Amino acid sequence: MPFLSPVEAEQFRTKGYVVVPDAVTPAELAALRADLAAWIDESRGSSANYGECIDGRPRFDLDATHSAADPRLRRINNPAEISETYRRVAFESRIADIAAELVGPDIKFHHCKINLKPPRSPTRVGYHQDFSYTPHTNLDIAEALLLLDDMTLDNGYLKVVPGSHRDGQLTLWRAGTFVGEIAPEQVTELEKRAEPILGKAGSVCILHPLAVHGSDANRSEASRNLFICCYTAADALPLAPSPLPNRFEGAMVRGKPSRAARQPLEADLVLRGSRAAIGLRQHYMTPPGEEAGDAGRPAEGPRNCGLRQTSYRAQHAA
Repeated sequence: MPFLSPVEAEQFRTKGYVVVPDAVTPAELAALRADLAAWIDESRGSSANYGECIDGRPRFDLDATHSAADPRLRRINNPAEISETYRRVAFESRIADIAAELVGPDIKFHHCKINLKPPRSPTRVGYHQDFSYTPHTNLDIAEALLLLDDMTLDNGYLKVVPGSHRDGQLTLWRAGTFVGEIAPEQVTELEKRAEPILGKAGSVCILHPLAVHGSDANRSEASRNLFICCYTAADALPLAPSPLPNRFEGAMVRGKPSRAARQPLEADLVLRGSRAAIGLRQHYMTPPGEEAGDAGRPAEGPRNCGLRQTSYRAQHAA
């Protein structure tokens, strides 16, 4: 039985996103919230980022204004590694079924995180595309954003530019530095086209990897927390190390693994930074003006893998 209506599936294809209500059961939502509440309470005892992921970075990121009296936990990296509730929802809930319908039927897990916006959080996220952070050999990637709270016009709602996934990849580099957002001169027009993503807790927003999106500050007294899971088609292989390495990366979620990578264009076009195909463009691998493999990548940008597609395919041939 399909988990999406024809209208919902068509919206993902034409707009680059779809919002599906009741993506988890009330019991699953309550369990997710309970674990999160416990982590927020635990954070009161820390004054700096803490915990450890498999690459050594902190598991729990705190806002600069965090205090015991007013805890400001801003991100939890790969909660599925430390919570059976979050692992089960990522792998076994309706969310995974929806992702499989859109980019499957064979899909893998890539990473997950919780992004938090506490009440009155000034944090805003500039317009960007997620593909720059998770480049793969093809675009069959689904970013699933599960609403852990109601998302309203006041609490830091997500904004998506419909149809932007058809415009190709936009650079997140500026003057040779990775800044993580689209240039200001393009934002005015994007803002005119953007649509608010509003919904009840338990809804999920599925984003295409080239869908341009961002979010505003939380001006309310209510939290706005998202559990985000990234799924890829089985034949989409990464072109760079994961921004959030974890022990579940590459695990099959639905269907069967693939022995080959599906690639939409030849390697020489990638290395020349060709605009002939959406997605696989040089700027997500190296800064403009540099050749693949050059040193000097800013620490905050995507890791420069310097891989030719042909050699990558050879490394992963079974």
